[in-house]
Amino acid sequence: MSNDGVNAGRRRFLVAATSVVGAAGAVGAAVPFVGAWFPSARAKAAGAPVKVNISKIQPGEQMVAEWRGKPVFILRRTEETLAALEKLDGVVADPESQSSVQPAYVDKKTRAIKPELLIVEGLCTHLGCSPTFRPEVAPADLGPEWMGGYFCACHGSKYDLAGRVLKAQPAPLNLPVPPHFYESDDVVIVGVDQENA
Repeated sequence: MSNDGVNAGRRRFLVAATSVVGAAGAVGAAVPFVGAWFPSARAKAAGAPVKVNISKIQPGEQMVAEWRGKPVFILRRTEETLAALEKLDGVVADPESQSSVQPAYVDKKTRAIKPELLIVEGLCTHLGCSPTFRPEVAPADLGPEWMGGYFCACHGSKYDLAGRVLKAQPAPLNLPVPPHFYESDDVVIVGVDQENA
């Protein structure tokens, strides 16, 4: 009596069952791997342009938006603030923003498209801490020469109200100006260059 017929049938069944389970496992492993090649909706949104309503910012006030996971400072400067920027050219490290990150279409001194509206990334160029908005003039903790600006408490870097770093600071560069354009008088789009709008 031969058992070849029974064993061959079992063998075929086991081979087929193993092949099906193996194929299902391979597909199960491949789906997340291939899916990792495409950015998630959250990742796409993180790099997407941000529309900001700036209509409620009063002169001398600042609001903070977020773009690419970074704070973006939007400051409405006063006439006095703009006039004081000229006086600070001798104390800032890069008054014409030659070495700093900013689009070519912003004014090199005011670092803005519209002089009254400063838009800068709110991360210190030293080690990436977020500077504090300090608009007051000559506070006791910052000294009598302080004309208002941004102070990074992590290592003491100081920036003026154009985001220009003062001389002899740990920070090497001015605060970066992100690409942006004005959709209207009340709305700015951060993350798209003015030329590409």
